[in-house]
Amino acid sequence: MANFPWLDANDDFPPIEQALRDPDGLLAAGGDLSPERLIHAYSRGIFPWFSDDQPILWWSPDPRCVVIPDEVHISKSLKKHIRQKQPRLSFDQAFPEVIRHCARLDSEEGTWITEEMEEAYYALHELGVAHSVEVWENEELVGGLYGLAIGCCFFGESMFSLKPNASKVAFACLSQQLHKWGYAIIDCQVENPHLLTLGAKCIDRSDFLSILNKNIKRSPLHSEWAFANQGNG
Repeated sequence: MANFPWLDANDDFPPIEQALRDPDGLLAAGGDLSPERLIHAYSRGIFPWFSDDQPILWWSPDPRCVVIPDEVHISKSLKKHIRQKQPRLSFDQAFPEVIRHCARLDSEEGTWITEEMEEAYYALHELGVAHSVEVWENEELVGGLYGLAIGCCFFGESMFSLKPNASKVAFACLSQQLHKWGYAIIDCQVENPHLLTLGAKCIDRSDFLSILNKNIKRSPLHSEWAFANQGNG
């Protein structure tokens, strides 16, 4: 750890191949959370993840958990839930509320969505890079997620549910919409059981970076963030 990279404001990231194996993917510390650095980081397959009592930590784990949008798995029970509940879905109508709900849920499990991180993603939202998906029942926000869209790649950050299946509805409908728009991949960073039920899989970091490099500068097939089918995605 003596030679572990610590970034000053103007320092670039070290080569991803230098990321540690234990803890898996830890690449560097320091730097800042400016929009420019964050966009640069995600475009290279790097993301920040740290708690209040840590410096900014940058990661690029191997393997990488991803979803290919046209391979999302929507179970019969989830389809039935969507038919029965008829949830309304939207993009970017409640970005601050979505990120606050995600932070509140995360705080119960060990905080990483710090105030500094929230402010950073608000700035990216203002630039049209960070987006939220909202799930509504009777005008009540019951679930959602947020992430970054760069080129034809979507980088999922966090999701929440206040009602059963709400975050699954958000993710499944988002995946279908991104497929229609020509997105190649949804980066889920690290696997968890919730994502695996929706079709997430782990691939080698080299394969992830190959997909990223081919699609990060492509233009998606849409000009605004709106679901093609109003009401249920």
